[in-house]
Amino acid sequence: MTTEAVEAAEVERNGSANPSPPEETHAESEDRSADATSRQTPSGASDEASAAPSSETLGGDDPAATAVFRIPARTTAPPPPVEDPDVLGDSEDSEDSEDSDVSGDDTSIVDYSIIGSSVVDTSVADVSEIRDVEEIKPAETSRDEEGEEDAHTSSSADTTGPEEPETAGEAVSDSTESTAELRLPSVPLPAPASAPPAPTSAPRPSGPPAAPSAVPAQGKAPQEAGLSWTAKLARTAGTWLPPLLTVEGLVMYVLALRVAPGPLRGVDLTSIDGLGLISALPVTAFAAIMLMITAFFVTIAQNTDRKFLLLFQLAVITFALHGAAALIEDTPRFHTAYVHAGFVEFINRTGSSSPILDARFAWPGFFALVAFVTKAAGVTDLTLILRWTPLLSNLLYLLPFVLILRQVVATTRARWFAALLFILVQWIGQDYFSPQGFTYAIYLAFVAIVLRWFGKVEIRERTAQVKGRIRRLLARLDGLTPGELTHSTGVYDRSIMLIVLIALFGTATASHQITPFMMLGVLTGLILLRRSSLSWGLPFFLGLIVLAWISYQTVTFWSGHINELFGGLGRILENLQRNTGDRIEGSDGRHALVLMARLGICAVILVLAATGLLRRLRRGVGDRAALLLLCVPVLALGLQSYGGEIGLRIYLFALPGACILASYAFFPNLPAGTAEAPEETVPIRKRNIRFNPQLTRKISLLLAAACALVLSMSFLVARYGNEQFERVSSGEVQAMHYVYRHDEPSGRVLFLVPIIGPEVTPTIPWGERDFDKVEYQQVLVDKNPDQLSSVIDKFRVSPPNTYLVASRGQAAYLQLNHGFPADWEKRFRAALDSSRELKRVFTSQDAAVYTLRTYPKDAEIPQPRPLTGFGDRGSPMTPIGLGALGVTWIALFAYEMHRLRGPDRASKTRRRILFVAVPAFLLAVAVVVERFIVIGFNQLQ
Repeated sequence: MTTEAVEAAEVERNGSANPSPPEETHAESEDRSADATSRQTPSGASDEASAAPSSETLGGDDPAATAVFRIPARTTAPPPPVEDPDVLGDSEDSEDSEDSDVSGDDTSIVDYSIIGSSVVDTSVADVSEIRDVEEIKPAETSRDEEGEEDAHTSSSADTTGPEEPETAGEAVSDSTESTAELRLPSVPLPAPASAPPAPTSAPRPSGPPAAPSAVPAQGKAPQEAGLSWTAKLARTAGTWLPPLLTVEGLVMYVLALRVAPGPLRGVDLTSIDGLGLISALPVTAFAAIMLMITAFFVTIAQNTDRKFLLLFQLAVITFALHGAAALIEDTPRFHTAYVHAGFVEFINRTGSSSPILDARFAWPGFFALVAFVTKAAGVTDLTLILRWTPLLSNLLYLLPFVLILRQVVATTRARWFAALLFILVQWIGQDYFSPQGFTYAIYLAFVAIVLRWFGKVEIRERTAQVKGRIRRLLARLDGLTPGELTHSTGVYDRSIMLIVLIALFGTATASHQITPFMMLGVLTGLILLRRSSLSWGLPFFLGLIVLAWISYQTVTFWSGHINELFGGLGRILENLQRNTGDRIEGSDGRHALVLMARLGICAVILVLAATGLLRRLRRGVGDRAALLLLCVPVLALGLQSYGGEIGLRIYLFALPGACILASYAFFPNLPAGTAEAPEETVPIRKRNIRFNPQLTRKISLLLAAACALVLSMSFLVARYGNEQFERVSSGEVQAMHYVYRHDEPSGRVLFLVPIIGPEVTPTIPWGERDFDKVEYQQVLVDKNPDQLSSVIDKFRVSPPNTYLVASRGQAAYLQLNHGFPADWEKRFRAALDSSRELKRVFTSQDAAVYTLRTYPKDAEIPQPRPLTGFGDRGSPMTPIGLGALGVTWIALFAYEMHRLRGPDRASKTRRRILFVAVPAFLLAVAVVVERFIVIGFNQLQ
């Protein structure tokens, strides 16, 4: 169906050619501000309608089809006698109306005076040069239709005076209202000799109008008869060109990375330097990425929501950016992923978790779930899963994030560009096989459900002038147009989704330490900002779940780590320093660029988010939900440093809100009022002077494309900048497997560090097997590789089955972050080989394993570490607290279920439930506090 045909049907149904914008005052402001540019199109045409429609915008039809315009018109009545003062007065009032588009002249096209018209695409046919009109159909309309038109459009002409009771005589003298239907070709007409005869007009039937899709077929066949197949392909290029470019870029990218290294192709991993993987990628890989991003912008430039194509393009771009390492490397990257695989192996082997071995076992939900699934499926080797998890995680993140984008009031371009930004700026690498990557998908699904099924939008009426600057500011913000959508759903659907919300939150609570607090903060903020219909009972319900899990399920962890749990509270500046300044240190010049690129991406996305927020505010739109998603994670900075990574987690959880607001920096307008029309609505702004809307939209699209290309290249630097030591080779994995084969009854692995200290993660694929048997200890090394005294001393005080692993990854880490020489690894391994006290038991190109030549005769191999720790000794109030927890959860759940039926229904029942829930909640919280005091004090003794 062509855009013109859709507009014709819209006019015929509603008496207006304009789609209704979200706010009528916005459309009125746009008409006044863009008056200079709107003179080229008929009254009521929006900015987007003046742009030339592409083949995709036309719904896949041939753009050469006949365009149909239905023009509400009024036939000019004979001039009234001059001596009639009443009629003269009505005429003057009509001409003096400031919104009237009718001149005093009674001549126009076929003696019709236009009082409102549909959108005319002047880029296809110049209205001023119309020479042939195929058909004109006047049809009478009622005054009710004209009144409806005036109610829905701000550009309708007021050509009548005050309404008077109509009499028979007045009916004769008044002008007759009608609608004119103009049919004119969208391409230059052929010569008159060869022009086909005009179709015979049939009387307009009464009743509902005919389907507009049948209208363009009348002029389509004669126009396409003389076109060659190349011309037809050119006309439909908007349909087939974007997917073709996307597939071409994907094939080019895969070939560039998978073929043998050579000119303009292949990746040589040995050539990776301080810049990371980008230093080894061929030029064709960059060209392929640019081609895929260009195809994406060609699609959204058509200003139509081609959902499946855009999702496919986003998936392809995600594959190119987040799947590069999986394409190039044969083993999973990132050393911590191997220890998580070891947790799964431990649960499969023992059937339980042990927080005494590692604090992450106190939150075993993710590991237990994977252990159950892999054991049921008979999977014993997680290598393939670890290798492709980053790509699969990012593809999974897209699904709930796209659902979140569907709940915001934004144009098609803004929504899909936000989804692209979400892919381009997610560089921190928390998408690997980990509880954080798993619970981040749960977090996005949680937010999407709250906004979709429990969203609420309150449009505040303007109140009287208030006193005080703060009150005036709050009143002004409260009167902004909501930037979110709301959907009406049934009680049954909302009840099911409420249970899903609780299940998601419980899963996140049992799997990760930080994610539940982020979810709870977002939910509380949405309720506080009146963007959720849920009651305050649900945050208390979910908050009690977190407190109960920490108090009753993680006693083994927190009873001996009280300082780690609460020591970082309020230390905002210290936590910030550990997450920014400490990470920029290093001596390698190229690697310093990687660290600066990461901070640069953070700065760019935040600046764009601030710009987008301001542009929306200037248009009278308040995006409370997006701003909340951006700001809530920042509160975690005052909790703890989280091993020096709390800044990375804050950035990760702030990305959804930041990307939404950043997209508004380029596309801040509101969408059209109808789904069929691709126009945009520009709400109220302070200034009425505006540039050409067509030009500004083209410039915004070009700037967004340029920003995306720059961010894509920066992503490769930021994400894969540590590839020299984050990459895991098969030789390093084989070296660790040698240790696992010789760890009975226990074993120790020494890994290299420049400074002995806490919270040091080994840069080896550690912990993949026998996590309870192998202990990992630090050994100090010097920049002088010949200095082995600290290594020898560590071996002498260690029991048998102690092994030193010297690997390429550890040497690269020491070189890039601590200034060790470039040839340090080679010289260090040579020194170990020449030592008389050490012997090499395993060697490969990237790793070697050493142990002491001889141990004392009385040396014994110790038994493995115990799997039980301090445990939960309970407190006097623990049984009472458990009962209070159950009563509180049941009462609050019943309260929320009753409230879903309506805020005003069953109010007495809800008050009775609160009489039970509130005391039980206070008692449960008091018992949690009592347990912290009693158990913590006993542990100190």
